[in-house]
Amino acid sequence: MLSGRRLELLDPSPLDIEIEDIAHGLSFLARWNGQTLGEYPFSVAQHSLLVEKIFAKQFPQMDNPSKLFALLHDSAEYVIGDMISPLKSHLGNTYEELDEKLTRAICIRFNIPTKKIKTIKRRVKLADKKAAWLEAIHLAGFSKQEADRIFGKHEEIKGYENSLLPQPPFFIRKKFVNRFNDLY
Repeated sequence: MLSGRRLELLDPSPLDIEIEDIAHGLSFLARWNGQTLGEYPFSVAQHSLLVEKIFAKQFPQMDNPSKLFALLHDSAEYVIGDMISPLKSHLGNTYEELDEKLTRAICIRFNIPTKKIKTIKRRVKLADKKAAWLEAIHLAGFSKQEADRIFGKHEEIKGYENSLLPQPPFFIRKKFVNRFNDLY
C-alpha cells in the first residue's frame, strides 16, 4: 500500500489497514467500469459518500459507527477492485469470502461493532440500491424503467445532484478522508 503497509490479502490484519490507503484506492476506482458521463470516472469513493449521505437521511437515528459502516461499505474494493454484480455472482463464494474477510478486518480496525453489522448492512443495502438507481439514471444512461427493473422501484429525490458530478480523484480522496474523520 502507499502507506508502506503490507496487507496479506487472504488473511488481512486490521493493523495493516489505513484510511488513507482506502480513500486513495477507492477514489481512483471507477464505478460502472468507467462507463459514465463526465470528465472523470464516477469513483467508488464518490459512490460511498453518496450511500452514506442517503443512509444518514433515511435513518437519522443511526449512530456514527453505523454511518461509518455506510461510508466504508465497499471499502474492501480498495484492494480487490469493483466488479459488476453479474460477474460477482458468477465468481461465487470465493469473491464473497474475500470481501467479508477484508470488511471484517476494516470494521475491527475502525471500531465498528461487528455484532450489529447484519442489521446495519440491510439498511445500508437500501441506501446502496438507491444510490445505484440514481447513478444508473444520471450517469450511466439507463432509463427509469431499466433502473427500476434492475435496482427496484425508487422515487426521484432531490438534493443529491452535486453528489452525482464526477470529480477529480485527489479532491474525492480528501473529501472521503474528511467525512471519515467527521464520523470517526
